Amino acid sequence: MDALSKIFDDIHLNKSEYIYLKPQGDWAYAYQEQGAMIGYVVLVGNLTIQLDSHTHLHVEAGDLVLIPSGQNHSCHSNNKNNLVEALNITALFDQKRQETIEFGSQSGEPALILAIRCHIDTIMARPLLNALPNYIHIHHITGSNAPEWLQIGLHFLAVEAYQIRPGRDKILDHLVSILFIECVRDYIAQLSDSNNWLRALVHTELANALAAIHGKPELAWTVETLAEQCCMSRSKFAPLFSTIVGETPLAYLQQYRFRLASQYLREGQWSIQHIAHRVGYSSETAFSQTFKRLFDLTPSQYRQQFQ
Repeated sequence: MDALSKIFDDIHLNKSEYIYLKPQGDWAYAYQEQGAMIGYVVLVGNLTIQLDSHTHLHVEAGDLVLIPSGQNHSCHSNNKNNLVEALNITALFDQKRQETIEFGSQSGEPALILAIRCHIDTIMARPLLNALPNYIHIHHITGSNAPEWLQIGLHFLAVEAYQIRPGRDKILDHLVSILFIECVRDYIAQLSDSNNWLRALVHTELANALAAIHGKPELAWTVETLAEQCCMSRSKFAPLFSTIVGETPLAYLQQYRFRLASQYLREGQWSIQHIAHRVGYSSETAFSQTFKRLFDLTPSQYRQQFQ
């Protein structure tokens, strides 16, 4: 499995939920971070998304906005005199999922927004979220210049969202995953900064080392053996990896192993000794000591938080 595919496998991109927002006139809504990716497809009308005090996105019908980290944000109509109280839509994904929510004033321009929430393992996704921008804004997704993958994906998403058929939830999960992966691939293709972790995932040489680390973290990797995966010398591989990824190969390996260990502990399926072996530690004691240094808790204490 290639590095990017393994990373998307690790972050458990699943459990997609959606609601249709149908505001009119003067309106506003807010969303609070829930450890999930958020996406908006504007079908009718226009709006402004405020991510922070400095970031305001003006979004029109036919646009797609992806907020990978699902950070706190608000959206409102473009009326400058809009002083209405914001509707908190965070809980609506659970309470009103697959429904249409109408709100706003009785008169004025209507809008229709498909809001999608997809849960992720935020600890496993940390390098990905750190490397991605706060938002990805794709304009005019229904236009002829839009990527073909996006037009096809959104068509299937609209069809499945409107029809109640067996297996719909699973299909929606896959469709949202595909859209997210394609958005990330599209972003990587347009990256101008070569020293970016995302670049390493598609680097002709370094991608093999990342695939090895993510694919077989239990192996006793060294800088030399990782360099061999890339058909490079140690002296060439180590500085190139550090420059593009931002940390040394062995530091990256350790960080990944313990993010994975934390995921195994949260899932609660295996003993601590078994988890230690799965992330490359023959000694449970050495594993536990390193885990406590990184997480300020022993593996047992960490696991208890999620039981």
